[in-house]
Amino acid sequence: MFLQLLTLASLVLLPLLFFFVFKALLQPNPKTSNNTKLPKSYPIIGSFITLYKNHERRLPWFTDLLRSSPSNTFSLHHSLGKHFVVTANPTVVQHILKTHFPIYEKGNTLRTVLTDLLGDGIFNADGDNWKFQRQVSSHEFNTKSLRKFVEQVVDTELSDRLIPILSARATNNSILDFQDILQRFAFDNICRIAFGYDPAYLLPSLPQAKFAVAFDDAVQISSDRFRSLPPVWKLKRVLGIGSEKHLRAAVSEVREFANTIVREKKRELSEKKALESVDLLSSFLGSGHSNEKFVTDIVISFTLAGRDTTSAALTWFFWLLSQNPHVEDEILKEISGTAESESAAGGYDKVKEMVYTHAALCESMRLYPPVAVDSKQAMKDDVLPDGTKVKKGMTVTYHVYAMGRMEEIWGEDWAEYRPERWLEREESGAQKWKFVGRDSFSYPVFQAGPRICLGKEMAFLQMKRVVSAVLKRFKVVPVEREGGAQPELIAHLTGKMKGGFPVTIVGRA
Repeated sequence: MFLQLLTLASLVLLPLLFFFVFKALLQPNPKTSNNTKLPKSYPIIGSFITLYKNHERRLPWFTDLLRSSPSNTFSLHHSLGKHFVVTANPTVVQHILKTHFPIYEKGNTLRTVLTDLLGDGIFNADGDNWKFQRQVSSHEFNTKSLRKFVEQVVDTELSDRLIPILSARATNNSILDFQDILQRFAFDNICRIAFGYDPAYLLPSLPQAKFAVAFDDAVQISSDRFRSLPPVWKLKRVLGIGSEKHLRAAVSEVREFANTIVREKKRELSEKKALESVDLLSSFLGSGHSNEKFVTDIVISFTLAGRDTTSAALTWFFWLLSQNPHVEDEILKEISGTAESESAAGGYDKVKEMVYTHAALCESMRLYPPVAVDSKQAMKDDVLPDGTKVKKGMTVTYHVYAMGRMEEIWGEDWAEYRPERWLEREESGAQKWKFVGRDSFSYPVFQAGPRICLGKEMAFLQMKRVVSAVLKRFKVVPVEREGGAQPELIAHLTGKMKGGFPVTIVGRA
């Protein structure tokens, strides 16, 4: 009890102590920036107080700061000499993600926060370890057998689980949290694709599957570490108290389960000499990568990547459709023209023809990216293209959420949900749309450079299949929030809709 009180006191009193002790001595540092909107920086505590006051609305706040900066880039003194840089400038993004890629790594700060859950997996690795995992994963992701397997998994989950659940809710006109439904759908999919294991998380009873709950808790608490003072969460980890005690139990559950699956797959391999299954784990083991920790770490990383990103993107997509019925009408026209039958709709080539839907998904992720911000750590001193100086060890964050709201990138109508900004008419005269993509440095939703997302095509395949299957049968109607408030994006490791996405499901005639 004493240790818990001590930890609580440190959380409450430390910021106040900094403020009152130095209040009489504090003088703003005039060298912070030429951006007058930036918070004042003081000796020792930097801009900590203002950062703390705005931590609940950091996404829109940082967006405003970036807009007011001439180069859409600024630097801040956090506290205790720790400085960081934030950018929404495509030229700077290209600099850190491609041109000077070797200089900017995940870094020790990020790895320390996520190592309990991800270990040395590909999303928590740098250098030769990352290169090796990237090569192995790239080969597996490019196989036709995996693509076909993904199609089968998604179609089965749709026909056997998602559609029947939505049909039942449409019949009894009950409210459901569509964000939760989409997360369950994505979790079942990625577990089958990554492990060859079906957690059966999307069932009519909406069960609290042990592995799924443990994984969710582990991701949530790991994410909360970014908003906590490092000495506090590290002390709690050493003492085994509070959220860190919960995290240890959740990670233990996740890894124990993952290790059991790995051992079972290895046993099958030794007995059968070849595996018929084409999930990622089977592919890694079948290719000779038998180190248990290696395959466990890498598969957990892919489970994290596939678990929330597609569900987050689809959650905001369906909300935006409800606010823009003309876009929904255009998508319905495309679905009726493309998916002549259930079997045709499931094919990869047919899904590729859904150009307007593809543009609508890209546009929704522009405004509500699944990963709102991402950071790299400088391995040596550098100067960014706009002249910002970066010292070794500093964090440089590219703000994906803010970049989707920059007039310099998207024009004066950046606030409009307009899929047509991604399209142009074909010259054939057939009045067909042609997709016109943006460079990945202006639209880094799937990262960019050497670390660009391997599962991008898989994600679009899954999202288009869901959109097609759901929209041609149902209309998703959001329940009006109190006071008519707009939903809010909250950024953890991935972005979510605060308070969930309560909807009613209406069957189409």
